[in-house]
Amino acid sequence: MERITLGADDRAAVPVSSARAGAAYDGGPETIPAARHFAADFLTRLRDEHDVPVTPRAIDTVQLIVSELITNVCKYAPGPCLMDLELIGDSVEITVWDSDSVLPVARAAEPGRVGQHGLEIVLALCEGFDVQREPVGKRIKVRVSLAAG
Repeated sequence: MERITLGADDRAAVPVSSARAGAAYDGGPETIPAARHFAADFLTRLRDEHDVPVTPRAIDTVQLIVSELITNVCKYAPGPCLMDLELIGDSVEITVWDSDSVLPVARAAEPGRVGQHGLEIVLALCEGFDVQREPVGKRIKVRVSLAAG
């Protein structure tokens, strides 16, 4: 299930600050590429249809962050998850909800470690990071500049 809200009429001249999109995923093997594609489509639509300045690098960065967050969901919180994207000023806020109440912890950098660098990558690329326990699971919010270039 995907939902996109850009105001009363999608194509109308709406305040771009109200742009949001959301999707629900079952956690299956198609979840990660579907979430990446959904994020890229949302940002491309903001750029092409609503003249929001979104750099190609910002699209790549958001896709990488979404990939890392959703990969962690699929790996550690099997089952359904939700993802919302919201334009806030010149940034996009990515929110992911999953069913696991264990909060992620960034590990110390270990150049020889294979894998488990996802949260390190997210923290290095974002402007803001917040994680909260929810009544069922947790919510992670990440903010990324759309002007990154």
